Amino acid sequence: MDRIELARAVKAARARIAPEDVGLPSGPRRRVAGLRREEVAQLAGLSVEYVVRLEQGRGPQPSAQVLTALTRALRLERDERDQVFRLAGSSPPLSGRIEMSLRPSVLRLLERLSDLPALVLSAKGDVLAQNSMARALFGDLMRWPDGQRNIIWQRFLGSGVSHVASTPEEVETTAQQSVGLLRTARSRYPHDPDLRILIENLLDGSERFWSMWEEGRSTTSRSMRKTIEHSDLGTLTLDCDTLLLPDTDQSMIVYSAAPESTGATALGTLRATTSH
Repeated sequence: MDRIELARAVKAARARIAPEDVGLPSGPRRRVAGLRREEVAQLAGLSVEYVVRLEQGRGPQPSAQVLTALTRALRLERDERDQVFRLAGSSPPLSGRIEMSLRPSVLRLLERLSDLPALVLSAKGDVLAQNSMARALFGDLMRWPDGQRNIIWQRFLGSGVSHVASTPEEVETTAQQSVGLLRTARSRYPHDPDLRILIENLLDGSERFWSMWEEGRSTTSRSMRKTIEHSDLGTLTLDCDTLLLPDTDQSMIVYSAAPESTGATALGTLRATTSH
């Protein structure tokens, strides 16, 4: 681990990012170029103290999960990301592993979708990013702990998606799709260790998942209508479309509603809350 060069790389990347590039207000009294340390910490899900120690060239060696979160928050391209991994004394993500980093262009597209809730998922269902409309609709999914920031883990072992798919038919359909998605991911990434751990945890912790897994179905994400229970707006029925990012095997999930429908009115209310 080259702490000095790693600190330089992180500080340089932080200085290149304008607050508005990541959906943060710039404000008239900023005394540093780019993002503040606390803003990087917020985006990466790390403590401010951790980021400070990293930039001062001290502290423990970052784990692969921390490096992934940090390089994603800093919007590093693949070559820059790999350099940060090497400076930290870790091997960059290998081919044959599920891609957990987001291209800056995908993040820019996500933020441009300011009228509609949207989020990006990995090939095994990890929530990689969400826009402000998605936070207003579902809450801040990025606050789920590492290892649980996954819609399939939450569906079978947690409660984080309990407000999605409220009808029995939707519950069954989305559960089957979730299990099939993991089967498809395993066929594409048979040597990914994080995928193996996720599947093992689900098999051990959920009898329902185990039963569906034994059926042996595979699938990919499909567009469908979903019923969502919102704490303030009540029951919403929205179209859920999946846009595939084939080079990274990631998916952008976008929620919308027909003009003048109840769902469109509800989305308009959410849009008003995110504009303040």
